[in-house]
Amino acid sequence: MKPIESEKKFKEYTANIKKIDGYREPIGFGIARVDRGQLHNEKILQATYPVVNWKENYTSAAAFIGALRESEIEVDFSGSEFVCDVKKKFVKNAINIFNIYLKDAYGSAHLNTQVIKTLHRISQDEGLENNFRIVFLFEDTKCKSIESVYLKLYALSLGKAPLRSLNLEGIFGLLENVAWCVNVPIELDWLKANEIEMKLEGSYPFINAIDKFPRFLQHVIPEENVRIMDASKVRMGAYLAKGTALMPGASYINFNAGTTGAVMVEGRISSSVTVGDGSDVGGGASILGVLSGTNGNPVSIGKNTLLGANSVTGIPLGDGCIVDAGVAVLEGTKVFVSKEQMKFILEINPKFKFKHQENNGGYIFKAIELSGLNGLHFRRDSQTGAMTVSRSNRKVVLNADLH
Repeated sequence: MKPIESEKKFKEYTANIKKIDGYREPIGFGIARVDRGQLHNEKILQATYPVVNWKENYTSAAAFIGALRESEIEVDFSGSEFVCDVKKKFVKNAINIFNIYLKDAYGSAHLNTQVIKTLHRISQDEGLENNFRIVFLFEDTKCKSIESVYLKLYALSLGKAPLRSLNLEGIFGLLENVAWCVNVPIELDWLKANEIEMKLEGSYPFINAIDKFPRFLQHVIPEENVRIMDASKVRMGAYLAKGTALMPGASYINFNAGTTGAVMVEGRISSSVTVGDGSDVGGGASILGVLSGTNGNPVSIGKNTLLGANSVTGIPLGDGCIVDAGVAVLEGTKVFVSKEQMKFILEINPKFKFKHQENNGGYIFKAIELSGLNGLHFRRDSQTGAMTVSRSNRKVVLNADLH
């Protein structure tokens, strides 16, 4: 096709593409560089997206679909996703479609044009081979490809999709377990097949990890003022909001989990856990994930909450809560609230309704019954060993210089 010479013609072209029978706008799309198996080339080990489009840039999506059609590739809109190789013919057609934007391809409004411009250079210099794939995600259903898994993980880690909002069912069955050598995934079968020669020749690679997930920092440039002291402590698919500081040691943030504001993290934030602005996850503290003791119920920690060193939290907490060091608050943990403290708790949680009968001057609850309440202080009586809950009187304030 000939280059499109005006913005009006570009809009007309993409509008006509959107009129194709069965056309659907994707919820997410992008072009990824893929790493293939060194021994089994058909295996995709990793997909790297320079630009992720998520519920945005629908005109660029139409332009990409048009470039595929010009290359005699019809996008199947009937399924939940469509994935195909990026070929030189597609890049050439895309260059002609985006022609009027090529001179200003490096502004934030033209990131997809920058992708096409870079692919065009690569296709001239070294060739595309089978190293690039274009992906359209039409429905948030169970992923069918590794490329769509990575597209969703990117959407979460970039904050384009909220944590816990995407269907990640079955992704472990799709992802390959590989040896990670810095940013390069190495197929385990290839590693075993070449182990003897590489060790004798002194070329055996330095392996950081063996896992199905890469590290967050291998793919994502963090938000402003995010500090990560140890790259191995954050998995791809996590999200770290502005001002989050992740200390070395016992800290860890799993995929589909993270922070919604500036948080000090010195403990473990398990899968599907979110922690609110101004909170402090103390050294060795553990927030249970959906697979580790919460009966599948995701845990949210509110704002300005303190989880003491080596504590365990398995229920959602509201704002301004404290869990003392070493205390374990699980769904079935029995806790005692005195009548006096109940009055203070109700003052800041006026909608909380309870029907418990008085017991020894107070009330006995299962911890799960206090889920999401604000201003709770969980502690253990050092004389009786009983778990008690009172109104928290301490304000949790992070050091502004550190966040």
